[in-house]
Amino acid sequence: MCGSALGPAVLLPSGRGCWLRQPVAEEERAGRDCRGAADGGVSDAKHGLRTENRSRPNRTHPVQCRLVPEPERTRARRTMSVLALQEYEFERQFNEEEAIRWMQENWKKSFLFSALYAACILGGRHVMKQREKFELRKPLVLWSLTLAVFSIFGAIRTGSYMTFILMTKGLKQSVCDQSFYNGPVSKFWAYAFVLSKAPELGDTLFIVLRKQKLIFLHWYHHITVLLYSWYSYKDMVAGGGWFMTMNYLVHAVMYSYYALRAAGFKLSRKFAMFITLTQITQMLMGCVVNYLVYEWMQQGQECPSHMQNIVWSSLMYLSYFVLFVQFFVEAYIGKSKSSAKTDVKKSE
Repeated sequence: MCGSALGPAVLLPSGRGCWLRQPVAEEERAGRDCRGAADGGVSDAKHGLRTENRSRPNRTHPVQCRLVPEPERTRARRTMSVLALQEYEFERQFNEEEAIRWMQENWKKSFLFSALYAACILGGRHVMKQREKFELRKPLVLWSLTLAVFSIFGAIRTGSYMTFILMTKGLKQSVCDQSFYNGPVSKFWAYAFVLSKAPELGDTLFIVLRKQKLIFLHWYHHITVLLYSWYSYKDMVAGGGWFMTMNYLVHAVMYSYYALRAAGFKLSRKFAMFITLTQITQMLMGCVVNYLVYEWMQQGQECPSHMQNIVWSSLMYLSYFVLFVQFFVEAYIGKSKSSAKTDVKKSE
């Protein structure tokens, strides 16, 4: 595991699942002290590094500057200022080593939660057969709004992190680097993500108590996401940053929509269609990320995962893709055709 110092800093990924923290003052000082070969410096074009021997008055020996990847340093500083990728205190204080250790020891409890979840569904539906449905409008608004706010913050923080990695290190680093699990900013939100999959099972409670239609996709998705998230987090597998960030983004929109609907707002049907399309896109992207991890592993490149994880993840995302496409066709395309036929019959 990689430790992190406290205080304002410029955060640079090291490429080994760790982050290097360089204080801002020192970073700026390094930029002033190492101006370039024009002042007597020596360039290393191969590695993009530059050192400098700057002669100063009344000095017998020149000052030797350390090797500094100047283009990366400048780009990182500019990107950091744009994204404001700065840690909050609770993110800085979060101990990811304990979190990962706990998950390695307790991830199998996700099977227990899943079993209890299934039992509650069966028992709840049986009990509700003899009862009137509950309205639960205000609790549903509060529930959906809470998850919406959580997902929005998670999407902003992890999205900023992933954008930073993409802009400074490229696609492969964003997929393969394990620093998403233990790096500044993202480490807290990675753990919060996997833990949130347990309380999110509560979505189904509202469906059961309100006696709404419970489709296979709903409970299958909840169970498999919980199992896979806990299983993968303990190994810090490649691709996790993409999986979590995409889920945060989709849930930010989805739970906001649910909250507005529960509050009584009349929203266009196109909004619901858009959410389902984003979910389909998310599942397709999940398959693409798994393929990239597999390809880079086969090429012998450093992309930490294992075949068992790739297989289960690919099957999961592929099944989601098929089920969400099927849902989209039945819910929107099929209903549109039925409505059109009904309108024709009424006009006759």
